[in-house]
Amino acid sequence: MKIQIIKCLQDNYSYLIIDETNLNACVVDPGESKPIIDFVERNNINLKYILNTHHHFDHVGGNIELKKKYNLSVIGFKDDKDRIPEIDILVGDQNIWKKGNFQAKIYHIPGHTSGHIAFHFFREKKIFTGDTLFSLGCGRIFEGTYEQMFNSLKKIKTLPKDTEIYCGHEYTLQNSNFCAAYDTNNLQLKNIVTKIKEKLENGLPTVPTILDDEIQCNIFLKAKDIQTFSKLRDLKDNF
Repeated sequence: MKIQIIKCLQDNYSYLIIDETNLNACVVDPGESKPIIDFVERNNINLKYILNTHHHFDHVGGNIELKKKYNLSVIGFKDDKDRIPEIDILVGDQNIWKKGNFQAKIYHIPGHTSGHIAFHFFREKKIFTGDTLFSLGCGRIFEGTYEQMFNSLKKIKTLPKDTEIYCGHEYTLQNSNFCAAYDTNNLQLKNIVTKIKEKLENGLPTVPTILDDEIQCNIFLKAKDIQTFSKLRDLKDNF
């Protein structure tokens, strides 16, 4: 299975998950349709599915046009059936979604939105976390609670430590600045920040990241309790 990172809008990432045996593909969170269509058409990809982590427009903005052009299926959380455009396959927490060679476990991870989910391709050890877990950060809390977000991050932390994290935005540099300001003696973090800057200077994405690195360096995953997490989230909102 190949993952193709596609930049959308200003700082969004969409992901094509490509089955290299037949070129069938899913797209995760198409914020807009044009860059998806351009890549699909250039590479003779058979786009079959949209996987939406949540309903925000910068993650579903391409749904309608892609559905119209490719007659594909749109998969999203069951309680967001009235908020995700063109949704036709409803999934819930702990469900296994399986089509062809694609197989993912669904995790309901509310906090950023009430219906936010992650798609965990457990055989390949890759998870698509939308706007819940970022590289060295976590999402703002819009519809949920601090406790929900804290528990959602704890759920992700239980996955194998070599799991690759694919998040929804390129926020890594600013997230790293916040982590460095409140975790000043973390040598591993300092090494990662150096690599982040090198990637960005060369025009490369900073994703995916590895869960073990996030556990060691992401200050939100390091929070021991809800009180500490809540304080950090408030500080980040005003950083």
